[in-house]
Amino acid sequence: MKANERKQILEKAKIFFRDIIAKNHFKNTTKAAKLKAYKLNPFLANYLANYLTGNGSPKSIAMALLYPRVLGTSITTSFGQNSQTFCSTILKGFASAISGIDIEFIDQIDGRKKYCQLKAGPNTINKDDVKTIFDHFNSTKNIARTNKLDIRIDDLIVGVLYGTPSELSSHYKKIEKEFPVFVGQNFWHRLTGSEKFYFELIDAIGEVAIEYDGTKLLAESIKKLSKEIEGKIS
Repeated sequence: MKANERKQILEKAKIFFRDIIAKNHFKNTTKAAKLKAYKLNPFLANYLANYLTGNGSPKSIAMALLYPRVLGTSITTSFGQNSQTFCSTILKGFASAISGIDIEFIDQIDGRKKYCQLKAGPNTINKDDVKTIFDHFNSTKNIARTNKLDIRIDDLIVGVLYGTPSELSSHYKKIEKEFPVFVGQNFWHRLTGSEKFYFELIDAIGEVAIEYDGTKLLAESIKKLSKEIEGKIS
């Protein structure tokens, strides 16, 4: 892959993160300011609040509820749910016409054409996903035989956008017994031909992150949530 093509992917990644991930994150932070967004465990609320701040005030309870949601679950879920959008926008030029295959590309390491299903991260698939992936790959093998295409087992791969091999879940390990799973740096290296591209992609998204300061919105959301909690416990 040429340098200008790699640069285009980086620029598209910035747009994707700015227009999809960051906007959804701000929207979800606003939603998290309402108590109905949580399944409140009264046995744990005070404990978590004291664990976090040293007291069980409504504000502390609000912080103990909101921070994990906004800084963990919300943003991680959003990225996973939008992984297909990531594929269709950033990697549009690699789109596959084969059902069940997200992208096709020439592996820059072994020179073989790869037929790839893309997944967001090392823990983002479940047991049912494993079966679906196997079904899609077996269907592709049948298409290859019918059309006399040179598609080998090692050409049917799962590409994981981020993470490391050691972080792959047991579901990915099951897939690896039959098909290659390329994760994080290895995947992006094979796609782009650059060993550094994965880290360049992380840095590019980091540049977008600097544009967003959520401190004001977090403070407003905690204030609203704490008032609602105060009304419940007073």
